[in-house]
Amino acid sequence: MSEKIIIYQKPTCSKCRATLSILKESREAFESINYYDVRLTRNQLRELHEKLGLSVRDMLRSEEQLAHSLNLSGGQLSDDELIDIMVENPDLIQRPIVVRGNKAILCRPPENVMKLL
Repeated sequence: MSEKIIIYQKPTCSKCRATLSILKESREAFESINYYDVRLTRNQLRELHEKLGLSVRDMLRSEEQLAHSLNLSGGQLSDDELIDIMVENPDLIQRPIVVRGNKAILCRPPENVMKLL
């Protein structure tokens, strides 16, 4: 595979750090994006959704306290509304997400990244 690898991550996240470690050990070139410093746009999050092949709800960290306080556990919000909420609240986005070309993988567990190497 020759496409560039990109990891969307949060530096304090243990799964992100473990995934970064695997990527470094692979010796493949990759770009690391801290999506707290470089916020994802609505279009970027929609593109990640399509590449992941997950439902928007599956991209949501529904166990976060913020998700509970925003009452996101019910199914009353549309995908667009959930994406808007995740764009405004990056803590609600599942992580890490690794992209290579037209494919993306949620690296929970971190070893999932091997599917893209």
